[in-house]
Amino acid sequence: MRYLRSITQPDTAPCAREAQGRAPRCIPGLTAALLCALVSACSDSNSPSGEGTSSVVSGEFVALSYNVAGLPDVLSKSNPLVNTPLISPLLNDYDLVLTQEDWETPDPNPIAPLRVYHELLKADAMHPYQSVPAPLPLGNNSSRPGALVSDGLNRFSQFPFGEITRQAWSGCDNNSGDCLAFKGFSVARTELAPGVCVDVYNLHGEAGNNEDDIALKEINTQDLVAFITVYSDGRAIILGGDFNMRLSRSHDAANLDFMTTQTGLSDACIAQGVIDEEAIDKFFFRSNDALELMPSYCQFETATFVTPGGEPLSDHDPLAVAFSWSGSVDQGIECL
Repeated sequence: MRYLRSITQPDTAPCAREAQGRAPRCIPGLTAALLCALVSACSDSNSPSGEGTSSVVSGEFVALSYNVAGLPDVLSKSNPLVNTPLISPLLNDYDLVLTQEDWETPDPNPIAPLRVYHELLKADAMHPYQSVPAPLPLGNNSSRPGALVSDGLNRFSQFPFGEITRQAWSGCDNNSGDCLAFKGFSVARTELAPGVCVDVYNLHGEAGNNEDDIALKEINTQDLVAFITVYSDGRAIILGGDFNMRLSRSHDAANLDFMTTQTGLSDACIAQGVIDEEAIDKFFFRSNDALELMPSYCQFETATFVTPGGEPLSDHDPLAVAFSWSGSVDQGIECL
């Protein structure tokens, strides 16, 4: 059973800015509390003039992390040409969607008849804020000549977000084909309400489990922690993605423990008492002084993302986590 849609989406709301160059669209959204904050009508104040006012807004949203297996059909472990159009409308039940293995076919397409499938994934997605996929390198990037595809990290959001920063892992091992892509992580500052901000990260980790993979996973985790320490210093965070790490493997568990210890992140599912030691798709979160985040639901959507015959639409099960949030509005903060 899916969680209820976000209560931060009202029946009517002003048109919001479109991220990444898309045309403006009006989105339903904003609770009474948020509307009050926007017009300063429900602020707490100790003076008749309203000086020194402060406002608190709150809401809920449902986030989804999904590796959509969007490599060309001949390489994918799924059937993306058939399955991606089935995935697309299902994304609309989630307020924030982080996708992995999600690439867009170049136009014109120099690799025809091969293709990738982001244009099919976005076709029926109604989220007003959608990322622009990184272009395919197709072997033309000197820093990784073997890379044919980019990071495959995209996002669909009911909340506006700013510029996406993309960071590739410093190395790769081709044991599991990792060097064919610029795998890594991305981050964008996201506005839950005016003046209420969270850094949203999307990640795809090194696959495989040989000696080189294990060494790279440790290095990549250290690099991620170093980036978060600087870029998101003191900021609230949501981090989702395909980590390719299992709690059942001691070296993976050590990396995840290092990440959470060093950054203050918490596993959203474990916080709900849901512990799956084999799961590699995960969500983590961190609050700060201005924004409290709390997961209220965690479930793999195995009954939703299936073909009419009941077969999974990808080789990964999509992970849904509902978050409740409460934030202090600071009109002096620019999230984006």
